[in-house]
Amino acid sequence: MTNLEIIKKKVFKRDDLSRQLNIWRMQSKKIVFTNGCFDLLHHGHIDYLSKAADMGEILVIGLNSDSSVKKLNKGSNRPIQNENDRALILSSIQFIEAIILFEEDTPLELIKMVRPDVLVKGGDWKESEIVGADVVKANGGTVTTIPFVEGYSTTSIEKKIKSS
Repeated sequence: MTNLEIIKKKVFKRDDLSRQLNIWRMQSKKIVFTNGCFDLLHHGHIDYLSKAADMGEILVIGLNSDSSVKKLNKGSNRPIQNENDRALILSSIQFIEAIILFEEDTPLELIKMVRPDVLVKGGDWKESEIVGADVVKANGGTVTTIPFVEGYSTTSIEKKIKSS
């Protein structure tokens, strides 16, 4: 099996992820979930994802589909990279175990399916605003935020490229 085939195995369909989550749970693995667009992967993303991964043993990423990114009004050119490319890039990161695309406006249904032990979001979110926080806490999990690394954002990278 090639390296590319190996990393592509980290991108799951819902039924397949549900089965894999059951295996991880039977192995008593602590499951961490976060979500985002991860359009132009940068230092801030890696810092955030690394810290999220350190909170458990299995890091699951809910990745906004292209249509879902468009609904977030991040700009007319977004996403810059398509969902398959973004998923492949995330898959190549060693500490990420699973990536799943979602089409919905929010990851709520995905969070209900994953039932993470830890739900993580960026520091710009208040716990009361985090989608699925109530579900995770009702299942005995925790919700946490990770501060941003200042000076890094996909929007600032996009602006820098356009001004060159």
